[in-house]
Amino acid sequence: MLTGIGLRCGLAVMGVVGSLRADDAAYALPKYVVFSAQVANQTPVSTFAMPVSGLRFEPRVDVQERNLAEGQADVAIRGGVFENTGFKIGAVALFDPQTGHYFAEIPVAPAMLQSPKVLTGAQNAVAGFNAGVGTIAYGWRPIEQRGEAALAAGDYASNRQSLYQGVVAPATPAGLTLAADAELSRSESDGSVPFGDHHFERAAGRLQLRGAQSQTDFFAGWQRKFFGWPNLYTPFGFNETEDLRTDLYVVNHRAWSSGGDFWQLGAYYRRNYDDYEFNRVVPGASNPFQHTTRVRSVSLEGRHTFAGWALAASAQAMHDSLESTALTFGRFRNRSYLKLAAVPEFNRETSAGRLLLRAGATYDDTNRDPSAISPLVSAALTRPDGSRLYAEYSESTQVPTYTALNSNPTAGLFRGNPNLGRGTSRNLEAGVTVKADGWTVESAAFYRWDDALTDWTFARGVTARTANPVDIGTFGLEVVATRRSPRYDLVLGYTWLDKSADYGSANVDASFYALNFARHRLTAAVVLRLGAGFELRLDNEYRVQEKNFLRTIGGDQAFLSALGLHYLPPGVSGLEFSLLVDNLWDSDFQEVPAVPAARRQFSAGAAYRW
Repeated sequence: MLTGIGLRCGLAVMGVVGSLRADDAAYALPKYVVFSAQVANQTPVSTFAMPVSGLRFEPRVDVQERNLAEGQADVAIRGGVFENTGFKIGAVALFDPQTGHYFAEIPVAPAMLQSPKVLTGAQNAVAGFNAGVGTIAYGWRPIEQRGEAALAAGDYASNRQSLYQGVVAPATPAGLTLAADAELSRSESDGSVPFGDHHFERAAGRLQLRGAQSQTDFFAGWQRKFFGWPNLYTPFGFNETEDLRTDLYVVNHRAWSSGGDFWQLGAYYRRNYDDYEFNRVVPGASNPFQHTTRVRSVSLEGRHTFAGWALAASAQAMHDSLESTALTFGRFRNRSYLKLAAVPEFNRETSAGRLLLRAGATYDDTNRDPSAISPLVSAALTRPDGSRLYAEYSESTQVPTYTALNSNPTAGLFRGNPNLGRGTSRNLEAGVTVKADGWTVESAAFYRWDDALTDWTFARGVTARTANPVDIGTFGLEVVATRRSPRYDLVLGYTWLDKSADYGSANVDASFYALNFARHRLTAAVVLRLGAGFELRLDNEYRVQEKNFLRTIGGDQAFLSALGLHYLPPGVSGLEFSLLVDNLWDSDFQEVPAVPAARRQFSAGAAYRW
C-alpha cells in the first residue's frame, strides 16, 4: 500500500463505505493516513491537498486540468466527458447542476476521507447518480487522536499552510465514542504563466459518533477559490478568471454487520457561487457570468442477506435551483430528481469457486424529463486462490446541466441547446483479476454505447463553443498491476481507447471533450523507501492523444511526471521535510485543447505530526 504522508511502511486503507458492494470488515487505522492508494505523491506542489489531488495519476481516471488540478479539473473515466463522472461520499452523491466543471468542488479535507474507489459499469449504474460512465466514491474516515501542521514555499511566489487536528473522547459505557476533527488550509501563487495566479482557502469541521458497528458523521465545509489562466475556457487568447465559493453540509449514518450487510442514510446541502470573467482586464466583458446553485438531497442505501440470496437497494431524492445573470434561456431553472435501484444477488459455492449472480434495474426520473428504467446483469466467479472472472451488462442515464440547457443558443461565448434530453450509456464488459508472486493484476475489456451524450464543440468561423448531442461508441481495455513490499510500492496502469462519433447534422470541426481522449495512456506510481529516513515518490504518465486541431502547442504525445523526496529525521518523531517537483520534464502538452499547460514548479516544505 502506498505510504502517503511521510510513512516508511505500507498502510491498510479501508474500502469505500459508500458502495453497495463495500467490505465492512473492521480495520485498525494508522496514525498517519494516505489520501489515495493508487498514486505516490499525496500532496500537490503549489496548493494544499483536495480530493481531486489524489486522482491526477490514478490509472482509471484522466484528470484534465486548467492551471492546476485543484484550480479547475475535468475528471473523466474510460474516455467519458467531465459530466459523465460523479462524486460520492458515504450515502450521498454530490452534484453541481450548473456544470460538470464544478463537480470536484468539494470542500472536504482528504484527511477526513478514505481512499477513493473508482466505480464503473454495474457498480456505477447502481451507486452513481446522474453519471453515465463512472463515480469516484469516498467513505468517511474514522477520527483518530492526531494532528498535523504543514507549510511549504516554492517558485512563482507560491506558498501554502495547513493545520489538522482530530480529538477523540473516552468511550461511553454504551460503547460509543464521540470525536471531532477540524482543518484549515490556504495557498497562493503568482502562477507558472502570466495571469495564472491563485488564492485558495478552506475550512472544514466534523463531529463523529462511532460504535462497534455504526458511525454517524456531521460535516460542514467552506472553500473559497480565485484563480486565473489564459484561455481558461475559450480559445481566443484572453486572460480569464474564476471566483468560486462552495459551502457543503452533510450528515451520514452507517450501520453494518460482520457478514457484509449494511445500511446508511445521508443528506446534504451544497451551495456553489461562481463569478467567471472572460477578460479580467475588462470585468463583465461580453456578458456578466455570475451563477449560484443550491442542491438539497437525501439518500438511503443498503444490503441485506436472506436465505440463499441478498438484496442491494438504494434511493436518492434531490432538488436543485439556479440563479444566473447569463443562463437565462432554456425552459427551467430548478429541477427535482429521483433515483431508485434494486439488485437481487445470488451466491453459490461451486467446484470452481464462489459464483455471484446479480440482476436488477434502476429507475431515474425528474420533473422536467422523461423517466428511464435501466437494467443490469452480472456474473462473477471468485476462485480459492483469490483470482476473479466476471462479465456484465449495465445501462445508466443522465440529464444535461444548466450551462448546456440555458446558455443563449444563438449568441455569446457558450451556446446552449434547450432541447437536449436524457442521454443513455450502455456498457458491456468482461474482466479478470489475477494474484501471483506478490502481484495483483486487474484487467477489463469493454464496449460502451453513449446515445445523446452532451458535448461542447467548435466550428471554424464561429467564436463560441456549442452544446451538441453526439452518439459515440467506445472500445476500451484497461489493466492495473500492483505490487507492494517493505522496500517499495509499484502501481502500473495501461488504458487503450478507440471511438467512433456521430454528431448528426451539427456543424462540428473539433470537440473540446468527447473526442479529447488518450488512445494510449500508461501510468506508473513508484514509492521507494531508501533507508536512513529518506523516501522517494514518483508519479508518471505517458499518453498518445487523439488529434485535435485546437491543440496548438505540445503535440499529441506527452510524458508527465511528479516527484517527491521526503526525509524523516530518525531522531525526531513526527517531523518531515519534503522537496516536490511537478511537471518534472516541463512539458507544454495541452490537456484541454487550446488551454496552455502549467510549467515546471518546485516547492520545499515541512510537516510535523503528533
